[in-house]
Amino acid sequence: MNFQLGSALLDACVLAILHKEDTYGYKLTQEVKDMMEVSESTLYPVLRRLTREGYLETYDQEHMGRNRRYYRLSDRGKRKYKEYMEEWRSFKRKIDMVLERGDEDDKTGIHG
Repeated sequence: MNFQLGSALLDACVLAILHKEDTYGYKLTQEVKDMMEVSESTLYPVLRRLTREGYLETYDQEHMGRNRRYYRLSDRGKRKYKEYMEEWRSFKRKIDMVLERGDEDDKTGIHG
């Protein structure tokens, strides 16, 4: 089963990856694709939008004779990442309570 991803969750995942370290576009898209089903054609517009909104900064770095476009969190992006994390923890607690309640009912033999 695949859960539908909203744009905020995708944004949060991108910011979380970049919170660890700066990285270039292709590697970033591969890391996101390892977590969820999303295409590169979906991710690059997200990166451009997050950059335009001031959450990401870019810089070019040479690698094997070619330039790679790297992304990093701006100060605004770091604040947004923290905001997303707070919201995620709250959301996760609520979802865990609902889903685990159903699991507890199965263990006790209670079926609604």
